[in-house]
Amino acid sequence: MNKVEHPGKKRVGVLISGTGSNMKMLAQAGQEDDYPAEVCLVISDKRDVKGLQTAQDMGIKALAIPKKDYASKADHESAILAALDEANLDYVCLAGFMRILSGDFIKKWSGKLINIHPSLLPLFPGLHTHDRAIEAGCKVHGCSVHFVTEGMDEGPIIAQAVVPVLPGDDADSLAGRVLKTEHILYPQVLKQLASGHVRMTEDEKAEFSEDLIGEDKPDQSRYLIS
Repeated sequence: MNKVEHPGKKRVGVLISGTGSNMKMLAQAGQEDDYPAEVCLVISDKRDVKGLQTAQDMGIKALAIPKKDYASKADHESAILAALDEANLDYVCLAGFMRILSGDFIKKWSGKLINIHPSLLPLFPGLHTHDRAIEAGCKVHGCSVHFVTEGMDEGPIIAQAVVPVLPGDDADSLAGRVLKTEHILYPQVLKQLASGHVRMTEDEKAEFSEDLIGEDKPDQSRYLIS
């Protein structure tokens, strides 16, 4: 299956490390005629992951660039950067990409690189967010989409989605509820970015345009799943 690309849409690359469920939602959104971006490239740092096959099945160019094939982190990132450059992309989305990017990589894509993180940042950066939320006694949990900066999960937040932490929740049940909101939130944020309704300022803040209205407005109440 060969995907037909649409001139005029912003070109997006997605970095994954596994199943790529958020990547799939971004790619599906990009198939809509009125969506301003489309996924043109998917890169995984691991071979034989489900996300690569999903991308191929959707007609999207999919590359495995495993870290173990390179002598250093710098060499590995150089290979990824070269693939991104060759694809002539406008934006890069991290979707379960399980590697910390270097400052040089982030600077190259500053303001055009976003990530989805499974917590309500600044709470619980890093890993094991669902366990940590339960252990902390949180009554709500969720996900955040943010611009990527050099501090891990510290970039300016664009939007967040909230879910309740229910009695009897374990990490798996809570993760499943959060993932549903990720699938809603990430495509909407990419739409905002590609439409020019949000950008990162020089002092690393998220700035929204005054004409951000209607479906593009980040109405947090839409993402509360009870």
